[in-house]
Amino acid sequence: MLDTAGFNAALAAAEKVVDRGPVGAATALRSAGVDPTLAAAALTQATLRRAAVGKFGAAAGSMFFTRTGLEQATRAPVSTARAARLARAGVTTVADLGCGIGADSRAFALAGLSVLAVEADPETAAVARANLRGLDATVVTGDATTVDLSAVDAALCDPARRTAGGRRVFSTAGLSPPWEFAVGLLARLPFAVLKLAPGIPHDLIPAGAEAGWVSVDGDLVEAALWSPSLAEVPRRATVFRAGTAHELTGPGTVQAPPGGVRRYVFDPDGAVTRAGLVAEFAETVDGVLADPQIAFVYADRPARTPFARCLEVVDEVPVATKKLRAALRAHGIGRLEIRKRGSAQDVEKLRHELRLSGDGSGVLLLTKIADRSAALLCRGGE
Repeated sequence: MLDTAGFNAALAAAEKVVDRGPVGAATALRSAGVDPTLAAAALTQATLRRAAVGKFGAAAGSMFFTRTGLEQATRAPVSTARAARLARAGVTTVADLGCGIGADSRAFALAGLSVLAVEADPETAAVARANLRGLDATVVTGDATTVDLSAVDAALCDPARRTAGGRRVFSTAGLSPPWEFAVGLLARLPFAVLKLAPGIPHDLIPAGAEAGWVSVDGDLVEAALWSPSLAEVPRRATVFRAGTAHELTGPGTVQAPPGGVRRYVFDPDGAVTRAGLVAEFAETVDGVLADPQIAFVYADRPARTPFARCLEVVDEVPVATKKLRAALRAHGIGRLEIRKRGSAQDVEKLRHELRLSGDGSGVLLLTKIADRSAALLCRGGE
């Protein structure tokens, strides 16, 4: 259906009216004589293409999607960087096992690699074929565990990793392909990469593999395990800001120096904390930890950094709700962002109980200092 002239004409018409909303757009297409079933499919694609711009940029306008496939697809900057790294390593042929709608396969092919894309779901595989048309890529509908990999020198495996409710989790139970198959690729093939949920426990990382965590504009999107043949460092945090990648690396086992609260506090990006690279980050800003278990980094000077948000500490305020409310009113705080590390406080309940009023704004950090509960009132820094 995706390649028929009728559908393409309906899609072109749908893209012109999709901004009118579901009812207005459907009415416009019916008035133009478009078959209702065809109109519904075209409007779905037009809507998904609009939503996909954040992941794929202008390329979204020529791609096809399913709702689940778009949600799970790798963002273009991440897939492009992964493909470039494999190409630099000398990879020429790659299997994309669990290719979804073909986002990673597309990046591989655009990087000059020959691609074997494997997808178990027939509908999703059809979408992948549409997205890979004209590229050096073959899409196979089938079980990734039974595909012949003798003709490829690398593989990317992205095991399905969501609950029935769609929530992202990491558990070795119930992955498809199974965890044992996926992790076995790291030793089985000359080169292999596993794309995983960010919550993968560090004790599951195989010896010799590189583990990296990736965030895009503050959103922690994935973890990746690189086979020993590709490993450059034990741990890597890759932070994309406005399309530019920034990397922090290290062993992931170093402890940041202890110290007290200082004038500035840095809230590290999720990729940094998940990679265990807080100490490596702290060194870049001459920072310390006020509590060894909490990833807030304190320093005497502000700094612009892609790896953390910098705030200026205004006051340490009481943790108890009534006293905290009084302290915030004394500071004239009417608009408050609440962040927490190491606190069990219910943020929304606390916000309701604070009954804020005033013209000022601030950021409240609920945390621990030397193993005691603490609350820090901050304002935006560098």
